[in-house]
Amino acid sequence: MITFSALSGSAHSDQTNFAYVLQIDDIRILLDCGAPDWKPEDGQNHWNSYCDALIEIAPSIDLVLLSHGDLEHCGLYAYAHGRWNLKAPAYTTLPVQAMGRIATTENIESLREEEDIGDDPAVEQNPEQLDFQTDDATDTKPTVTRREKYIATLLEVHDAFDSINTLRYSQPIHLSGKCQGLTITPFNGGHTLGGTIWKIRSPSSGTIVYALHMNHMKERHLDGTVLVRQAAGGIFEPLSRPDLFITDADRAAVISGRRRDRDSAFLDAITATLSSRQSLLLPCDASTRVMELLVLLDQYWNFQKLKYPICFLTKTGGEMLTFVRSMMEWLGGTVSKEDVGEDGSGNKEHNRKRRREDDADDDALGAFALRFKHLEIFPNPAALLQRYSSKDPKLILAVPASLSHGPSRQLFTEFATVPGNVVLLTGRAPKGTLGRQLFDRWNESQRPGDKWDQGKIGSNIMMDGALVLKMHTKVPLQGEELEAYQEKARQAREKEAAQKAALERNQHMLEADEDDSDSDSDSDDDEGQQLDGDMDVDGQRRHKSSDDWAGMDIDEGYTKQLLSFDIYVKGNVSKGTSFFKSTGTTTQRFRMFPYIEKKRRVDQYGETIDVGMSWKKKLKPTETKYYRRKHAEEEAKKAIQEVPSKFITTEVEVQLACRLLYVDMEVKSIIVVGASSTSAESLVTSCASIRSMTKDIMTPKVGESVQIGQQISSYPISIGDELLASIRMSKFEDNEIGYIRGRVVAHASSTIPILEPAAVESPAQVAVKPPRMLGARPSKSFPSSTMIGELKLTVLKSRLTTLGIKAELVGEGVLICGAAAMPAGEAGPSQESVAVRKFGRTKVEIEGNVSDIYYTIREEIYKLYASVSS
Repeated sequence: MITFSALSGSAHSDQTNFAYVLQIDDIRILLDCGAPDWKPEDGQNHWNSYCDALIEIAPSIDLVLLSHGDLEHCGLYAYAHGRWNLKAPAYTTLPVQAMGRIATTENIESLREEEDIGDDPAVEQNPEQLDFQTDDATDTKPTVTRREKYIATLLEVHDAFDSINTLRYSQPIHLSGKCQGLTITPFNGGHTLGGTIWKIRSPSSGTIVYALHMNHMKERHLDGTVLVRQAAGGIFEPLSRPDLFITDADRAAVISGRRRDRDSAFLDAITATLSSRQSLLLPCDASTRVMELLVLLDQYWNFQKLKYPICFLTKTGGEMLTFVRSMMEWLGGTVSKEDVGEDGSGNKEHNRKRRREDDADDDALGAFALRFKHLEIFPNPAALLQRYSSKDPKLILAVPASLSHGPSRQLFTEFATVPGNVVLLTGRAPKGTLGRQLFDRWNESQRPGDKWDQGKIGSNIMMDGALVLKMHTKVPLQGEELEAYQEKARQAREKEAAQKAALERNQHMLEADEDDSDSDSDSDDDEGQQLDGDMDVDGQRRHKSSDDWAGMDIDEGYTKQLLSFDIYVKGNVSKGTSFFKSTGTTTQRFRMFPYIEKKRRVDQYGETIDVGMSWKKKLKPTETKYYRRKHAEEEAKKAIQEVPSKFITTEVEVQLACRLLYVDMEVKSIIVVGASSTSAESLVTSCASIRSMTKDIMTPKVGESVQIGQQISSYPISIGDELLASIRMSKFEDNEIGYIRGRVVAHASSTIPILEPAAVESPAQVAVKPPRMLGARPSKSFPSSTMIGELKLTVLKSRLTTLGIKAELVGEGVLICGAAAMPAGEAGPSQESVAVRKFGRTKVEIEGNVSDIYYTIREEIYKLYASVSS
């Protein structure tokens, strides 16, 4: 049985983060783990229901599959992995792993620069126990602390994405453990670098295809999805006819404009603005869709020989470009056609010179379309203003695309007040953000025929009025606040130093609290033992580490172990003994002088043995205390001392004077589970008009579970050697199927039952048969057989064509073969015609006269099925 639940991004919501739970029998699979926008304009926590559901189900997840490397699909995975016990094995492609890490890192760094998030991992597992505590010692279930925002740390991000298993396209993986029996295979889904369509094969539930945000169109740096083969005019065979197909319908009701018109309007707006000595602000994401814009802009800059700077405001841009250049095998479109070091001009000398210039650049890896020689990366707006004045014309790409925080929001407050500047939007931001508000304002200002979903480009508008924005900033402490902070830090340092001194004093006292032996032989033996190790206070021996011996001489170490004091220390006594036997109680003797005679050990040649030097020779230079201390001091000097600061929130009134334009540069999907009610109904209506399309189309809401099929229980069993040798196996897709009949036997030496051949009846058990009547034949039962599979007439047609039999499809579900499929006059009088009709999925009819072509066609049909005989 299959159960599907939408945690976020259902068919009747406007949520742009996606997370779904697919349960196959008793195996739970988490499909994507997207993060919401943590700073909406209304300040409401719209993500509480989603996060509570994910907290509750995360520990029980058995498998995680990630499809795209943006925040909408994997932005919350790092936090769930580190704080919510989402430790199930995760799989994705290598680009999705890297792009997801980059996008999550960029997002959390921007948020932590504006708010005090806090890094203490809270115990968050069960939302039913919010603010609930119990005194029952047997209750081991931890309590939950609800947070305002669930933002991971950098260490959690790296740990989470390092734990992900990476796959290549079309690489099947047979899972083990609880997921044993499942086979997962990633396929190219387009839309983003490494974007994945997941094929999940279950022996009990069939084939499931999860295809979210796929793109069938080839882009400048990516190929289209493999789901649709435009050249062949059909569906990719390994993904055809799944038992369950999961997809989204976000753009099902949108009429898309031509790509040439959109690119022309986009580039014309940029050229016109820069030519008028004004600037453009283009909000974008940090990892995935920004690559399409960078490739387009770089090609246009090279073709037009423009000198205006392209500025990219991001902290992780350099890391992202370096990775993309190293992933040439994952790229497509026009980028994959550009050979490294070749420009296609045929000028070998020019190519050789260009290659030498590029070799000198450490970052010049990959195709020439990814060099971006006009691009400059800045970590913050202050660094941009240091390089270029606010009056210089430039194109600025800033993250994030939602304008909810980070460089894009900081830049917008000053950018929007300058007349002539243009804010250029290329996609619809999440609902409730500043980017979505600007899009709604632009869309409402367009004529009915020019709105974004009518296939038209539209025109730019002049923004006016005032817009009040909340700005979260980090400012350094000054005056009394700085003095109070410094006084508090000084007290903390003094307290720490006092605690450290007390610990060292106690350590010296404990080291001196050891018993002596009066006999010289015992003293010598103790010396030998002290060279190997020292005695702990509880009498157990503990060996000295290599670091302790490497930093001191043997005499110093030995003296330190036996050092005492001239004052009485509790327990620091020795029992007084004498050569003559004494009566009564044993007397005690206290130490009087803190002096220990230093005794040196010598070898057979009279040379002093220096154990410390022998340890130093064995140690590497990087393992000594001196080296580590020096290295730590150097790192401390290099580390930049952070200025004491605080987080403040201010309201800024922005007087809008710039122009606003929206050009739809989003991907055009074939069927684009997250959608509005209108888009979902449009998709269902379109599919219902197709005769061969399934009628079981479901659009679950958030929190609603949909069940497909029935519960099936599977049990492991071992087949005996004798029975295994008698089975006739038939191949069906990726499996081999056979019919067996036997009895289950349980052995004490094995926990798995064994299937052995059924017992043969003894002659005494065989019933006496009645006498035969004259002229009557005994009844005989024939072995039954079962055909497993589904006949595809297109596959049968291609097989018959290779055998020289003409075949044509007429109508739906009918294949005419032989003379009836030939043109008039070509068929001979001896040739026969055969018709193959398919009724549903379980019935096939072969109609025709008995002939060689009839038996040939029947034999080919049998080969397309798996025959199981009893």
